[in-house]
Amino acid sequence: MGNSSGIGVLDKAVGVLHAVAESGCGLAELCGRTGLPRATAHRLAAGLEFHRLLTRDDAGRWILGPALAELSARVNDPLLAAAAAVLPGLREITGESVQLYRREGTARVCVATLEPPAGLRDTVPIGARLTMTAGSGARVLLAYSDATTRQAVLDSAKFTERTLAEVRRRGWAQSAAEREPGVASVSAPVRDRDGVVIAAVSISGPIDRMGRRPGDRWAADLLAAAEALTQRL
Repeated sequence: MGNSSGIGVLDKAVGVLHAVAESGCGLAELCGRTGLPRATAHRLAAGLEFHRLLTRDDAGRWILGPALAELSARVNDPLLAAAAAVLPGLREITGESVQLYRREGTARVCVATLEPPAGLRDTVPIGARLTMTAGSGARVLLAYSDATTRQAVLDSAKFTERTLAEVRRRGWAQSAAEREPGVASVSAPVRDRDGVVIAAVSISGPIDRMGRRPGDRWAADLLAAAEALTQRL
């Protein structure tokens, strides 16, 4: 359920939203994802549905609702504005899925994503919370995190502090079948005007296309995109 704000019902409702963001689900699966009792999960989901933060798909599963898109359209976020200008070009060059991640505590959240128009792809929906223990995006964000965060994550990570030192040395990270079988990715840091890493931009796709060393092919283009994002900030 994540960190507590001290407002129990709000934390639970946000937990429901995050659980549904993973993929559409019915009540039983929602209870499994959140750990909430059946009656509580149903009451919260029904309330969120009333306010159009959740809705139902054709199979009756809860999915994210239109009110979230309406609210997000009013967000003034320079990083998202920069992503809207830069990510389409990166997708065009690579023909692969592209994502932008922010770190939240010991997790990373996908805040922007674009997918290729056809073929196999690595689909990561906006709002998805992913582990910081695997994947090139996690490596980048953790490499530039504070020591306390690194220590908290590395005990269960699929890489080591030495790996993160290499990320900092060359300025990008790659992984193959680390976060998900059959998927490869390469990521680079995005910095704010003060040089602080605030996000990771990633390219991901099937290993059959990307290869097991995707950085050999795409690192230069990715670094150019990261620099373009940084400049727009």
